[in-house]
Amino acid sequence: MSTVQATAGGPARWPRFLLPVLGALVAWFALYGALQPAAIHLSRNLLRMDPATRLGSAVEFFVYEAPKVLMLLTLVVFGVGVVRSFFTPERTRAILAGKAESIGNVMAAGLGTVTPFCSCSAVPLFIGFLTAGVPLGVTFSFLISAPMVNEVALALLFGLFGWKVAALYLGTGLAIAIIAGWIIGRLKLERHVDPWVYETRAGEAGPAIGPLTWDERFAQGLEAVKEIVGRVWPYVLAGIVVGAGIHGWVPENFMASIMGKGAWWSVPLAVLIGVPMYSNAAGIIPVVHALLEKGAALGTVLAFMMSVIALSLPEMIILRKVLRPVLIGTFIGVVAVGIIVVGYLFNWLI
Repeated sequence: MSTVQATAGGPARWPRFLLPVLGALVAWFALYGALQPAAIHLSRNLLRMDPATRLGSAVEFFVYEAPKVLMLLTLVVFGVGVVRSFFTPERTRAILAGKAESIGNVMAAGLGTVTPFCSCSAVPLFIGFLTAGVPLGVTFSFLISAPMVNEVALALLFGLFGWKVAALYLGTGLAIAIIAGWIIGRLKLERHVDPWVYETRAGEAGPAIGPLTWDERFAQGLEAVKEIVGRVWPYVLAGIVVGAGIHGWVPENFMASIMGKGAWWSVPLAVLIGVPMYSNAAGIIPVVHALLEKGAALGTVLAFMMSVIALSLPEMIILRKVLRPVLIGTFIGVVAVGIIVVGYLFNWLI
């Protein structure tokens, strides 16, 4: 679609939001570049905190990480809101319906990375896929990738750890989603889906809606910022507070002994700890950052992060409305094994 829009019966015009969006991006990058010196000045000069002390170290971590993560989150969510205008649930469902299962697994995992759903909000779309006739294994590929490999997680990983870690996370996360969905599809567990799901017919398509203008897409991005950032910022700050506590008070040798490369059992233990928990990428990544700074192994920490995001307890409770325990247990087991393998792989490679 062209950046210049044509009005009905009138000449083409530039999107009304284009200049404000560009100006906001310039201001964002300027402010982001000034965060670290501002945080040091605030904690050391204004608050008189000594960075060599535990409290001073924790405060400096918090005053830098809190605006940093919230700014990254705001920028990414705005972009996600614009992307969402191209990938509505109806369009996503239509793309997956009728595809060969192996191709469908790849497509579903890829679509999961560009559709901004957390583990719980992905479940209604998961049900919609099943009622539309999308194979069970394909729907699980989407259900795994949507929360685990999303733009927020990748952007925050890139901002905190660089492109190599973000790329490895993207590749291994997609591999887990594709392979786990394919395995579940091969096991032929459709009988463990509650019958009402297959008895429910997918709703008729609504009235055709014309293509959105860029002003409307930018407006959806702003609405996503208000809705998503407005909902998750307390969890983000809570995660950063936990990360600051780890950064300031947890001894490095303790973390290295519990989550270091030398402890072979640390990866499965991290997954077991993460499964009952619930957080989103924005809330858990500051904790990941703090754990890594204290000597925890990258693979162990990312395995913990993956299990928290992709295998949350609230998600399992919601899934129980449509899936029987055997299928839920299979889903948890297959994904957990994949995450453990990835954790060991990261620890071996890095």
